[in-house]
Amino acid sequence: MLDAWYMDDDTTMDQREEHRLKPNKPATLEDLQTLGVLHWTFDADSYKDSPEFAAMRAERGYDYEDTCTVSRETMPNYEEKIKSFYEEHIHSDEEIRYCLDGSGYFDVRDGQDRWIRIKVEKNDLIVLPEGIYHRFTLDNKNYIKALRLFKGVPIWTPYNRPQENHPSRTKYSQSFLQQLQQMAA
Repeated sequence: MLDAWYMDDDTTMDQREEHRLKPNKPATLEDLQTLGVLHWTFDADSYKDSPEFAAMRAERGYDYEDTCTVSRETMPNYEEKIKSFYEEHIHSDEEIRYCLDGSGYFDVRDGQDRWIRIKVEKNDLIVLPEGIYHRFTLDNKNYIKALRLFKGVPIWTPYNRPQENHPSRTKYSQSFLQQLQQMAA
């Protein structure tokens, strides 16, 4: 089961800590879905033979993949890289990550610009929609191995906030944020 919660604003704590509000305020899967965030669970030890995984990939058009391991041992300039992943940004494509081992956090902005932290562990596949403000960090275990999926040629370009006039942000705002505002009215 996916664990997600609204974050505190404590900037003195390491980004790899949980940063839960006190008292904790969970974010539900429905909360995430209203933001366009999708989640699946597949057995990371046998996903290559999984008809369900293959069907999801085909249905969503994910035809390219690679594997990325983030740890002190595998990544040069580890601390600088982790800090750069934690810069708030958008992409002009979906961000699809399937956790094969280890764990980490994806943070996304909700409709009121509050951070929601999503814990991703082995077997979790998460899709962040094009144009959503987000960031990534490892947890205090400092290790994740993830399968990255793409539609076509991979594009990894982050566009750091502010990006309100970027076409992908405009598309996201029209698709999700305006719907949230209408629901709240």
